[in-house]
Amino acid sequence: MNYRDFLQKVIYVMINPLIKAMIKIGITPNIVTLVGFIGNIFATCFFIDAAWIQGMGGVNSDPTLMTAGTSDYTYADSMTLIGWGGFIILASGLFDMMDGRLARMSGKSSLFGALWDSTLDRYSELVSLFGICLVFLLTDKGEWFWMGVMTFAAMTGSVMVSYVRARAEGLDIECKVGFMQRPERVVVTAVSAIVTGITGDLWWLASGMILIAILANITAFWRIAHCYRVMKKK
Repeated sequence: MNYRDFLQKVIYVMINPLIKAMIKIGITPNIVTLVGFIGNIFATCFFIDAAWIQGMGGVNSDPTLMTAGTSDYTYADSMTLIGWGGFIILASGLFDMMDGRLARMSGKSSLFGALWDSTLDRYSELVSLFGICLVFLLTDKGEWFWMGVMTFAAMTGSVMVSYVRARAEGLDIECKVGFMQRPERVVVTAVSAIVTGITGDLWWLASGMILIAILANITAFWRIAHCYRVMKKK
C-alpha cells in the first residue's frame, strides 16, 4: 500500500459519518462537487483581493517603506488573505474527496457525474492558480513578475497531467503514474498559501508554485513516456 492509499483510507474513516448523514438528507454527489468548486471560487476571490491590495492598493511589501495614507490596507492584510485562500482550498479539497465517496456509498455513480467532477476539478485548479498568478504579477511593482510566469507554468503542468491521463484512457491505457497528481497539487498549493499567511513571507507561496511547475510538467512527460512504452509493447 502506497502513501496515497493509506492517507485515503484514513480520510475515509473520518468522513464516512458525514457521508452517511448526506445520504440520509438526500444530498447528491453532483451537489457536493459544485460546493467544492464554489469554495475554490471564493479562495480565488481572496487571492485577487490580496493582489489588488498589493498592486492597485499601493502597498509596498516592506512595511517600513509605506507612507501614511497610501492605503487602508497593509502588507500583512494581503498575506492574511492569501492564508485564508489556502485554507479554503484545503477545505474544498475535502469536498473533492467526498463526492466520489458519496457516489459509491449511495449507489449514485454516473457517467455524467464523472464528467461533471473532472470538469469542475480543472476549473477549480485553474481559477485558484490564476488568482495566485495575479498576486505575483501585481506585488512589488513587478519584482515578483517571474514567479507569475512560474505560476503559469504550474497551471500548464496541472492541465497537462490531467489531459495526458484522459487521452491515454481514451486509448484504453491506464495512466496513473507520476508524483504530482491533483491531490498533491491541492495540498502543496493550500499549505504554501496557509504558511504564507502565517509567516507573511511570500517565498513560501513561490516555493509551492516552483515545486508544482517542475514536478507537474515532469509528471506529464512521465505519463507520455509510460504510454509510449505500453503502446510499443502492443
